[in-house]
Amino acid sequence: MPRPLPQPSSLAPPTAPLKGRGTTWALEHRFSSTLAEAFDDGWGTLDQAVQEETAPPTTHIIEEQARSILTPNDSPDIGFDLSINPYRGCEHGCIYCYARPTHSYLNLSPGLDFETRIVAKVNAADRLREALSARDYRPRSLNIGSATDAYQPAERRLRITRGVIEVLAEAQHPFSLITKSAGVERDLDLIAPMATRRQAAVYLSITTLDAELARRLEPRAASPERRLRVLRTLSDAGVPVGVSVSPVIPFLNEPELERILEAARDAGATSAFCIVLRLPWEVSPLFQHWLQQHVPDRAARIMARLRDMRGGLDNDARFGSRMTGEGVWAQLLRRRFRKACLRLDLNREKAPLDASAFRSPPRQPGQASLF
Repeated sequence: MPRPLPQPSSLAPPTAPLKGRGTTWALEHRFSSTLAEAFDDGWGTLDQAVQEETAPPTTHIIEEQARSILTPNDSPDIGFDLSINPYRGCEHGCIYCYARPTHSYLNLSPGLDFETRIVAKVNAADRLREALSARDYRPRSLNIGSATDAYQPAERRLRITRGVIEVLAEAQHPFSLITKSAGVERDLDLIAPMATRRQAAVYLSITTLDAELARRLEPRAASPERRLRVLRTLSDAGVPVGVSVSPVIPFLNEPELERILEAARDAGATSAFCIVLRLPWEVSPLFQHWLQQHVPDRAARIMARLRDMRGGLDNDARFGSRMTGEGVWAQLLRRRFRKACLRLDLNREKAPLDASAFRSPPRQPGQASLF
């Protein structure tokens, strides 16, 4: 049975932030059976532990042979049927990431471990090939990177995401992709030809135009200016591009909503969406800890407004409201967003991705299909 989550009164002390990390807190996850507590045994163990905790944490890549790679979506709030996440965890370190609690299932902390213990699904392309070549498979809407960033730093060396897109390109299977990284430009040789056949679309997540705030919110993601340049590069290459202004955090990045949409439109975006900050499970104490570290003067106001939009709770997991919130403030935010998109000619009607050319790939490269 899950343990109760830490309450605001028992949050870890707001220690000095670590450069390049979203959190300094190795928060125990809700399935932990034990809690670690420092103890001085007289042999200098406590001093050694303090030194280890204050040393800059390094990133460790854990290679995994995945049993499957396609995850079905059962949420009516999300506009795709299947997702591919080539990694678990994300080195970008976004403090607000709703995927942080998934590290609990690996017996790892949703805090510091989520951004320093990265699981790489090294056989993702092989598993995708097997799934697409199954006789009963039919193409459905597919998104890459819904619970991790497929172009986080590890991708430069491991090239797992590229392998996945190579299989999709071979099968002419349409897909969408969302990222905060400039790394997506590397794979334009695969994405752009698919885009011309209406088989690919890319969304850039731009949370703020303030570079300093971005460094604190999402410390290892590309800068806002760089993400806008990625939008322009993709658009110029003929790739349909959109912007996700997510999450919207009251009194933090929320005042920038219209400016972000305008900057993205100017960079070539033709569509947009936004999601109100979600604080599921361990994300709530982690985010509140971050607020005390970085914006203590606004922490109480931010949490009060979020709770106003979540029925008085830190998080509302109900379908239909979990992405948008409810109440007067959520309604005002939706009106602002719709009005800005109308003014900027964003979200105009567009043709869906085309799956008509899909062809089942052979199980191994070069192997002829029997069907």
